[in-house]
Amino acid sequence: MTFEMSGKIYDYSQICASVMQIDSKIRFAGVINERGRLVGGGMRENVEPLENEKDDEMIFMELALRVKMRKEFDKQLGNVNFAMALRERALAISVPLGDDILYVVSEPDADYGVLPKRILEIIDQ
Repeated sequence: MTFEMSGKIYDYSQICASVMQIDSKIRFAGVINERGRLVGGGMRENVEPLENEKDDEMIFMELALRVKMRKEFDKQLGNVNFAMALRERALAISVPLGDDILYVVSEPDADYGVLPKRILEIIDQ
């Protein structure tokens, strides 16, 4: 699946594959649409999910809602480049892609100082 933003066309599959190559600690790289549905990418092969499929759906819908709510402050604070949450069992990074969201989940000990910058570089190519 592809999308266009600011006159540039993005290939979701290519973005997710490139993100997976950044670090072997990345467990998941997927694109979630504004309704909370996975529309590209997914789990790294041979990695055991931390949650079941039903929980994934809830996480994706909550993520879509949270990103929409953040947009309410874009006029005052500027656009969000990325958001990050460090949990005990995972590091989660969300990057807005127009109306969609690139969602990346890694092991909690991944380098959170480097990972978001590398993800943004891939998107900006």
